[in-house]
Amino acid sequence: MPELVFFSGTMDCGKSTLALQIEHNRSARGLQGMIYTRDDRAGRGKLSSRLGLVTEAVEATDEMDFYAHIVAALSSGGRVDYVIADEAQFLAPDQIDQLARVVDDLELDVFAFGISTDFRSKLFPGSQRLVELADRIEVLQVEALCWCGARATHNARTLDGQMVVEGAQVVIGDVQSAPAEVGYEVLCRRHHRRRQTSAAAHAAALSPDVLPVYAAE
Repeated sequence: MPELVFFSGTMDCGKSTLALQIEHNRSARGLQGMIYTRDDRAGRGKLSSRLGLVTEAVEATDEMDFYAHIVAALSSGGRVDYVIADEAQFLAPDQIDQLARVVDDLELDVFAFGISTDFRSKLFPGSQRLVELADRIEVLQVEALCWCGARATHNARTLDGQMVVEGAQVVIGDVQSAPAEVGYEVLCRRHHRRRQTSAAAHAAALSPDVLPVYAAE
């Protein structure tokens, strides 16, 4: 039976790489997929991973009706055997409903990839709806690590290396952003609660207050 599958994890855990692997495996067997993405690091209409892999995709918009878009493709003679939706956390709840309808009415597998929570540890609306509707939820097994070496479970937004907890839910950035830019870092729950990023930890380690003091000879 076709399924709506939600692949979830923190940033930097290989979600887009897995999406590209699924696309490769199916296309190598002669299947044709409809691939959607939104705000990818490689630009509009691209699905990319940090490993350097990239493929063409349809750029999703706030107004897009996924069910209608796929029906239109099929009605014009196109072939769609499966659907991949990357960055699914940015989709609206009703768009997740449309993807569920693709599974139920068109009998196509839909593979959605996204992070569950934002920089405040609050569920994205799209991710929340996926949790509610998905036939299956897969937590990715490639574990991202906090700067301390523990398993990273939370996404932090940073500015000048300092964690921020206020602002719009969606601000485009990356875990590889320059320190002076809006960026993101994955942290364990302990250091997310303490708002302690790798830059903050490094600054504390270099502080004169924690350096050993040697008596003059």
